[in-house]
Amino acid sequence: MAEISISLKNCNSIESAVVSLQEGSLNIKYGPNGLGKSTIAKAISFAVKADGSLQALKPFKYRGQDGHEPEVQGTDKISSTLVFDDVYVSQFVFQRDEVLKNSFDIFIKNEEYVEAMREIDVLLQGIKSAFEGNEALNAAIKDLIEIRDAFGVTKSGAISKASKGFKAFGQGNKVVNIPDKLLPFEAFIKSEKPAAWIAWQSKGNDFIELSDNCPYCASDIRMPEQKDVARLVAKEYDSKAVEHLNTLQAVIDRLGKYFEASCRASLEKVTKSKVELAPEEITFLGGLRSEVETLILKLEGLQKISFFALRDVEKIDDEIGKLKIDLDFLPKLKSDESKSIVDPVNAKLQELVARIGELKGKIGKHKKQIEKTILENQTSINGFLNSAGYKYSVSIKTEADSYKMKLVHDDFAEHIETASQHLSYGEKNAFALVLFMHQVLREKPDLVVLDDPVSSFDKTKKFAILNVLFRGKTSLRDTTVLMLTHDIEPAIDLIRIATKRLFQHASPIAHFLTLRAGVVSELEIKSEDIQTFAQICQANVASATDDIVKCLYLRRHYEIINSLEGEYNLLANLLHGREEPILKTDAGDVPMPPEMIASATDSIKGMMPDFSYSDIMECIKDKEGMRTRFNTSSVGYEKLQIFRVFRELHIAKDPKDDSVFQKFLNESFHIENEYVMQLNPQQFDNIPEYVVAECTRLFVAA
Repeated sequence: MAEISISLKNCNSIESAVVSLQEGSLNIKYGPNGLGKSTIAKAISFAVKADGSLQALKPFKYRGQDGHEPEVQGTDKISSTLVFDDVYVSQFVFQRDEVLKNSFDIFIKNEEYVEAMREIDVLLQGIKSAFEGNEALNAAIKDLIEIRDAFGVTKSGAISKASKGFKAFGQGNKVVNIPDKLLPFEAFIKSEKPAAWIAWQSKGNDFIELSDNCPYCASDIRMPEQKDVARLVAKEYDSKAVEHLNTLQAVIDRLGKYFEASCRASLEKVTKSKVELAPEEITFLGGLRSEVETLILKLEGLQKISFFALRDVEKIDDEIGKLKIDLDFLPKLKSDESKSIVDPVNAKLQELVARIGELKGKIGKHKKQIEKTILENQTSINGFLNSAGYKYSVSIKTEADSYKMKLVHDDFAEHIETASQHLSYGEKNAFALVLFMHQVLREKPDLVVLDDPVSSFDKTKKFAILNVLFRGKTSLRDTTVLMLTHDIEPAIDLIRIATKRLFQHASPIAHFLTLRAGVVSELEIKSEDIQTFAQICQANVASATDDIVKCLYLRRHYEIINSLEGEYNLLANLLHGREEPILKTDAGDVPMPPEMIASATDSIKGMMPDFSYSDIMECIKDKEGMRTRFNTSSVGYEKLQIFRVFRELHIAKDPKDDSVFQKFLNESFHIENEYVMQLNPQQFDNIPEYVVAECTRLFVAA
């Protein structure tokens, strides 16, 4: 497989780094927290985007200075990435109305879907073409909708007196029929914007009693009848009603050609009536509105005809037959103009009816393919949720013109809109990972980055996630994946133990990352590098050249095999700097019996032939010799152990000592947090740089 080598410079705390990737493989990069793994993930992603976002990683010590710009090289072959991290979970997963943003595009809209939709659209294109570019038809539909909406109806179907249309015409058309006393205002009432003028004129009534002069022109209006005329405009006219009247009148005038002649005459009479509408006139408007709504529904049904409109119809041919527009049943709209827009649409509909068998076949086939895709995706995700012990499942539901994946709890039938409030941190991450995998499979990026994806899970869930991500045909096994983690278990499961055979198609390769003086380096982790700590201790006892280091590993060996009698106690006394070995008992410290010392010494010599308690004690007591031993050691783990031994004799204990640092020392000296399997610390040095630095500082100060 081809290898990609990516180099980074000046990215946050990383001065430089080189990361190698095997194409088409799972590349595990294991290293301690604080090393800069998330920085590596961001730097690669930002570099591929090439949108300037890489600049955000410029180290703080260089900010405000020229030069030392963040730099990433080696991404030429990578044109797209998808990154799984906390940002992905917060921005794309567990949306209010679907589990994953754009779930339709990810789970349903595959190549087969797109091709099937294209074939169906070809059959429906004839009808759609009748609307495309037909400005007259589309304008008529828009006007018809405005008329329908203006004349709202009650539950009984009668015209509502609260509707815009009734308010405009219900009390008579006073724009056409101006009261005699208001004829002097005719030019204003019949202007292009009468409503605005009426609103403006009515506001003057608030000031009409302040003076005998007109609030607008200051002319004399002291006579009562003059003030009454000024008030009459607001009494006779409502600005909103006049606004609706003018708008609707314009729409009716535009639509007039689509109304049958007698209907047009009746509508003219109704809309220009001097008085309140009579019951029969209101009934006429109700009938006209009903026919208008029927025509709208027919035209909209034809305009919006699609797979989605027909997918749930039991008998597609009957449904399409219902879309034919028969003006004989819409007598108020039966005009030559109406026929001119209806007949071409009906003709296109008839062409579709002639191919109805083909359409039914394609829709049926497409539905089955979608159902199959839905079942496969639901089964995959729900299988994982079940195996990981989660009481949730997903269900892909049909929407008006789409499909969306919803989250369901085993104890609740409806889907959960606020999933992020119900799922724990671990549940959200596990679920999000599986959803992310499906997005990767759909979008097929050149590189997938998993930023510490599984370290927060227990062993069962961790393996369940790895299993779904990297096994089977529907997985990331042929994808170039960069997994950055501070958890050694993925490497153990995929590289070392029996389960590795399950993941062979993912071609996993693991590297150990270290950070020293701002430089990140990597070292390949091979199967034989992952050993039990007992194996590591035995190997290091045999290979070490320094007797104190041998004793350190040998003591760990006895601790691991739970042999805590003579050998362990003798080495513990030695490393604690006790001239005379002791035993700790319930009654207090007592001298270690000579026969126990002799027996333990003989046993230790089986692994350390030159072992001498007194000789090694002299080395431990030699302050400068211990300092030299610390400085010349190149292994952080061993430096830490040497420091702890040195501290026992040569550094006074301070009650103000850093408790976190002390805990790290203690846990590195004992086996409290050791994995059953791990990497040899002589080769894979995972002691944080700051811990070694603190030990060095204390050595210098001693």
